[in-house]
Amino acid sequence: MPLIQSDPSYQPPFWLPEGHTQSMYTALFRKITQLIPHRERLILSDQDFVDLDWYVDGPLSDKPLLIISHGLEGSSQAQYVRGLVKTMIARGFNALAWNFRSCSGEMNTKLRFYHSGATDDLEEVIQTCVNRGATQIYLAGFSLGGNLTLKWLGEQGQNHPNLIRKAVAFSVPLHLSSSSRKLARRENGLYTHRFLQTLLSKAKEKAVLFPTAVDVAILKRIKTLREFDDVITGPLHGFKDAEDYYEQNSSLYFLDKIQVPTLVVNAQNDPFLSPECLPASQASNWENVFLELPTQGGHCGFYPSDYRGTLWSEQRAMNWFLNKETINYV
Repeated sequence: MPLIQSDPSYQPPFWLPEGHTQSMYTALFRKITQLIPHRERLILSDQDFVDLDWYVDGPLSDKPLLIISHGLEGSSQAQYVRGLVKTMIARGFNALAWNFRSCSGEMNTKLRFYHSGATDDLEEVIQTCVNRGATQIYLAGFSLGGNLTLKWLGEQGQNHPNLIRKAVAFSVPLHLSSSSRKLARRENGLYTHRFLQTLLSKAKEKAVLFPTAVDVAILKRIKTLREFDDVITGPLHGFKDAEDYYEQNSSLYFLDKIQVPTLVVNAQNDPFLSPECLPASQASNWENVFLELPTQGGHCGFYPSDYRGTLWSEQRAMNWFLNKETINYV
């Protein structure tokens, strides 16, 4: 599909002038209240668990169901997740926001964590919804969760469940290797520090549970996310190193296989994303994937100048899911 021309009416406030402030303000200061989910612990096939937050009114068969996957070291309670939940349940949807292994406030029981390509867990969550009667499923993912969602759709290809209607993904590191190099830059040190604080804390907790599998001494030398992926994420999940992990799990390589109408929205000023994550020249090669590259928005930001409780990204997702849009192609 051709590249989508982004809505020129979207503008951030003048006091959020560039990608860093647009990313941080939304994450730090926006609060979504008055949403109380029903939490369920789903036991996976390997006897580990993930925690699910349900926003459901009646049987799953009564309404479309939106399944949302969060970003790196996020959770089902992230403001971008709850904001989209609020937007879509107001439009007659049920919603399920799930937490990756170790992300719901309690460490998972197995040696493995979650990662950018761990589509087996998403598969189990989706199948749980199908088994419980869902008849229309929509998917949304943010950042790492967007990569995960796109990879799952590509892996399914023509064999995807027919009840999967549409998908949307925001701020996606489509090419993991180059994205990790960009995050390692000095100007992105604040993000790296934040992510490594919790990732290293989890790895140390794993070292207590599995002392022969995680070397605490190595953890002390890790300074970047690539280094963490090189010695922790990659080896713990069956990959040779960080580069092998990145190459096998970058959703960019799965987009041409997706058979479900899918919208990918990456801001050009996203401080997390490399040029390879803004692949405008490749958009015409994808039959079912629509690529939109707004100039503004930051990383999972998209705070509009006329903010009235809804982000531009949430309005964009709603329009996409409900077909309330006129698409202009570049």
